[in-house]
Amino acid sequence: MRAVGYQKSLPVTDENALVDIELPDPVAEGHDLLVEVKAVSVNPVDAKVRMRAEPPPGEWKVLGWDAAGIVRAVGPDVKRFRPGDEVWYAGAVTRQGCNSELHLVDERIVGKKPCTLSWAEAAAMPLTAVTAWEMLFDRLDITRPIPGVPQAILIIGAGGGVGSMAVQLARRPGNVTVIGTASRPETAEWAKAFGADTVLDHSKPLAPQIEAAGLSAPGYVFSITQTDKHFADVVKLIAPQGRFGLIDDPPSLDIMPFKAKSVSAHWELMFTRSTFQTADVIRQAEILEEVSSLVDAGVLRTTLSDVAGPINAANLRRAHALLESGKAKGKIVLEGFGK
Repeated sequence: MRAVGYQKSLPVTDENALVDIELPDPVAEGHDLLVEVKAVSVNPVDAKVRMRAEPPPGEWKVLGWDAAGIVRAVGPDVKRFRPGDEVWYAGAVTRQGCNSELHLVDERIVGKKPCTLSWAEAAAMPLTAVTAWEMLFDRLDITRPIPGVPQAILIIGAGGGVGSMAVQLARRPGNVTVIGTASRPETAEWAKAFGADTVLDHSKPLAPQIEAAGLSAPGYVFSITQTDKHFADVVKLIAPQGRFGLIDDPPSLDIMPFKAKSVSAHWELMFTRSTFQTADVIRQAEILEEVSSLVDAGVLRTTLSDVAGPINAANLRRAHALLESGKAKGKIVLEGFGK
């Protein structure tokens, strides 16, 4: 099968950072689905893994943790799917990624693809949908109000893939004011288009902007990017007894300043359940099924911003470069392997 992989952690400008390769067709075992990949999207985790995780000498590492495709075979323990089913998923970081014609994935982290979306539109959503859902409803628990605090959430980095999913999902309870941040006019408009009530400029201090806009101190803050840069501001602007969540990788984080306000801190990594095979690992399949239903009902929409051509090394290098520039909005998708 055709795939895109690497053997050395190299800058994306190096043509060997990602290479077109041929690999043996994988075989489904246990709870595995063998999926014919129709489209994939690119996430910041792809670039992080590329630069941090080299495979053993002589072996290839395949990236990619967002896919939509067709089940071609199933392992003996599979109960939820059969060949011919159309699926979407984000996969597991402990296994080979989905930048390949055929891909193995555990059925317990897979959902049925929304009927109303194309392959490209669907591939844009799984990782960011699961990440945003777990943060908002499992970690920050935004459906549980903070006493005396108006229901409001600040989403730092609302114009990206996770941000534009989080904006949509945060609006779902119906009583939450969604304050997004962006640093460019196009990403600010993108966040507003997905439902942000207000968009602040995160290239400037946020606490004064909250005050100037006449907004109440938000009880929830979801930091998607540059947490170390914004942390002092968050300490000032978050409401007492608030809940703070983050998904990026600050070099260090001293949460002692939260003590006076009794603010809780929450990490979110959507690969936790699959990596540790937690007792509730199937919860990710359930989330994807619910998101699929909400998409087909017109409640949620795809965050696809660009289809960057077929799945090959050159196109993936360009997509990685755009992500690494920090100037991407929404999600970049590659579709099909061409001829």
